[in-house]
Amino acid sequence: MSTPRSEAVAAMAPLVEMRAVTKRFRVRRGAFHTTEIAAVSEVDLGLPRGTAVGLVGESGCGKSTVARLILRLLDPTAGSIRFDGTDITTLAEAGLRPLRRRMQLIHQNPSAALNPRMTAFASIAEPLVVQEGARGGVLVERVAALMAEVGLPGEFLHRYPHEMSGGQRQRVCIARALALGPSLVVLDEPTSALDVSVQAQILEFLQSLRSGHGLTYLFISHNLAVVRQVCDRVAVMYLGRIVEEGPADAVLSAPLHPYAQALLAAVPRLRQGGVLPSVAGDPPNPASPPSGCAFHPRCRFAEARCRTERPDLVAGGDGERRVACHAVAEGRI
Repeated sequence: MSTPRSEAVAAMAPLVEMRAVTKRFRVRRGAFHTTEIAAVSEVDLGLPRGTAVGLVGESGCGKSTVARLILRLLDPTAGSIRFDGTDITTLAEAGLRPLRRRMQLIHQNPSAALNPRMTAFASIAEPLVVQEGARGGVLVERVAALMAEVGLPGEFLHRYPHEMSGGQRQRVCIARALALGPSLVVLDEPTSALDVSVQAQILEFLQSLRSGHGLTYLFISHNLAVVRQVCDRVAVMYLGRIVEEGPADAVLSAPLHPYAQALLAAVPRLRQGGVLPSVAGDPPNPASPPSGCAFHPRCRFAEARCRTERPDLVAGGDGERRVACHAVAEGRI
């Protein structure tokens, strides 16, 4: 039997907790040889309830893999994942099924996410039919209500994806994600395929949905301005690891990790005053990562320790964020 104290503790606990999560993929090298690539390495990440957490980094750093691990679309190689207090790390599909309605994914490209042979009504109705067995007038009413909530008039119910604009298709995807009353929504570049004017509308709409439904967001994006607008916290990834995590305004205004500084410096914009340092070189081969800190070959602060000892993600700077950098820990930055 739950007590007020146990309910309060549950409310404070993160909705999602990843602890030392690693995901390795086996890749074939030639006809007879295979090797393993760590797409994600020892990731610790929490998603506080009702907040939006941004995940940023270069393409191929592991952002989408983290999202799919949280949704258990991929099985972790090591570590643990908890969703609302339940350990889902090795949970079988039968155990995952009732939880899947509480975690939903909104894809980058709404055109690819929707079946071209299904109307808007059929796409939104599908999860209600599969999970709840909804039928008849009740199903029609619920789909119509979802359409109205995302700002699409009833005339769109029987339109196919090719008969809608990009923004309208994304609204159908959002309605489908909301159909089962989720707690967590993973947004993987949800506006990058849309026109700039439509992006603003969708972002404003997503923010209103989060407050109205008490949703928790994991927001993956390359657009740091969008992350700053939408997210409460942000985590910066490099070569499968989180190198800095903290309040979005702090991380995106005054990043501590040299890679986070370089990522912010790469954003094209007019500047007044000082300029953050850029970074030279390309990301290393994930099949043969550098020893020590993976960023050391590109870091102007790298010293001997950085080349041999991998830094842990620990409290740094103002104490509200975590940083994996020897130079920050030693006060050299």
